[in-house]
Amino acid sequence: MKFIQFKDALKDFTVFSLNDIKLVDPHFHRRRLIEWQEKGYIKKIAKSCYIFSDLTVDENVLFEIANRLYNPSYVSLESALSFHQIIPEAVYGITSISTRRTYSFSTPLGKFQYRTVKPDLFFGYQIMSFNSKAFKIADMEKAVLDFFYLHPELKSVSDILSLRFNEQAFKKKFRWKKFQNYLRRFAKNALSERISVFREFMGKNEQDKSNAGY
Repeated sequence: MKFIQFKDALKDFTVFSLNDIKLVDPHFHRRRLIEWQEKGYIKKIAKSCYIFSDLTVDENVLFEIANRLYNPSYVSLESALSFHQIIPEAVYGITSISTRRTYSFSTPLGKFQYRTVKPDLFFGYQIMSFNSKAFKIADMEKAVLDFFYLHPELKSVSDILSLRFNEQAFKKKFRWKKFQNYLRRFAKNALSERISVFREFMGKNEQDKSNAGY
């Protein structure tokens, strides 16, 4: 198979694997992948996972790739909090939740990190569509819970202050009732205690602003 035929056959793939290639050409030999990497036609980003070198990469594409590299997974933690505009832009690579073991990939596109939760905590994500493609990402309430759940060191107001929450965006978008329903599913007393500090902090800030005439 010539490269132009190869690219046309896989044009709808953001990231593709050898298995994907075998579906369109059962006789494909992987040495062609090495040859095309050397020519700069494709890039290897993880074991048996490739992208075309001319792929336009933005946040949506990175999130789709994150889902694909380690399945099942959904984008969460710093990446989702930043996506929902309630913390400043994340600089931690792409952070995700998975039911598989904690793992990370260092790739030419950046670092993809995955943190583990039990299968019964793998919920609270939405499917976002873009350019006929899609990715899974935690909704705002679940991203906050995932973050506090996996960061037990967040116990005080000063710890919460360090996260630099965008309070205006938070107040506008956050749904406390939904958050509380999610929290019950975690059934963790220690987490509930840390969340109580978080709720007090957010409530106190709102009251302080009200008293100041905001």
